[in-house]
Amino acid sequence: MGSFGPTHWLIIALLFLLLFGAKRLPDAARGLGRSLRIFKSEMNEMHSESSQASPAKTDKPAPELPPAQPTTQAAPTNPETHKA
Repeated sequence: MGSFGPTHWLIIALLFLLLFGAKRLPDAARGLGRSLRIFKSEMNEMHSESSQASPAKTDKPAPELPPAQPTTQAAPTNPETHKA
């Protein structure tokens, strides 16, 4: 009951054809394909840039920061409450 059978896919395809029309579906698929190609090329470029940058990195650990010190903040004073 959890998976789609061939009949279900045929009904879904017919609904898409009726909703979007025969002209718009190929255009939408073409646009999706272009978007995926651009995404893949950008991901490949990011991987190549990171692999080029990784040999330049040294194996030294990052310097540790000193422990955080609590800050003391003065309470805001209201001149009207401290009238003489």
